[in-house]
Amino acid sequence: MTHALPDVSLSESPLNASALEWVGMEGIDLPITLAEPGYRRQLHAKVDMQVDLPEPGIKGIHMSRLYRLLEPLANGRALLPGRLRQLLRAMVASHGDCHSSHARLRLHFSLLVRRAALKSDGLSGWKAYPMVIDASLVGGHVALTSQVTVAYSSTCPCSAALTRQLQEQGFLAAFAGQGLLAPETVAAWLRQHGTLATPHSQRSLAEVSVSHSSGAGHFGLLGLIDTIEQALATPVQTAVKRADEQAFAALNGQNLMFVEDAARRLQGALAHYPEAKIKVRHMESLHPHDAVAMAG
Repeated sequence: MTHALPDVSLSESPLNASALEWVGMEGIDLPITLAEPGYRRQLHAKVDMQVDLPEPGIKGIHMSRLYRLLEPLANGRALLPGRLRQLLRAMVASHGDCHSSHARLRLHFSLLVRRAALKSDGLSGWKAYPMVIDASLVGGHVALTSQVTVAYSSTCPCSAALTRQLQEQGFLAAFAGQGLLAPETVAAWLRQHGTLATPHSQRSLAEVSVSHSSGAGHFGLLGLIDTIEQALATPVQTAVKRADEQAFAALNGQNLMFVEDAARRLQGALAHYPEAKIKVRHMESLHPHDAVAMAG
């Protein structure tokens, strides 16, 4: 004889009846397939998902119903805005007996991309870009946003100017009173004393969030990353040889930037992205604190 299993979420009332804005789960492991123009890869995601619980007299939602709705995202089909829209509506429909009308979910993952070295032919390595995709259904309106974090190098313009002054003073002191100098003499001095001082630089982070249409064909994440890196011009590298390291040093020298400069570069590059929000962080080597700038 089979006995029905008890379900206290239905049979018992809450001790303190009140409506709850969001109830659900966080950190669910899930394989997802990201397919974008020129990119297709299965990635490991962490998923958060919740619905509202507006009925004060209902003890709890049905966590297992939400969990099982994630399975179609793990079947190898591409993660697309339209599929997230369908999932949000299914989450609400699964909790009709709880009177839920809102749903939201968040996917955390790293987008892995192979990047070529700056100079060395055939040399490349993998770079991970932390991503967050947020999807919500509130008041019948679906909202989709994605946030990417891109690491880059920033060299301080002020520090570079101070460095050049010291080098200038050192050069004048070394050759005071001398007439015309042979280029070879100047080059020899620069090789030996060209680093009397060096400008400070640091690894920096750009966090960019953009909105998407729920009916869009794809998220365009790789294109967004490429736009950010091209605007900043100094993305961190993967595999390098000395020629690549020298090329990276040249890029930094040609792209001196305060945190304000970085934010403004991104503003211009992302002007055509809907509702772009920008936060740049320079993790200073001069100070024990960070410099930040935000826009959007």
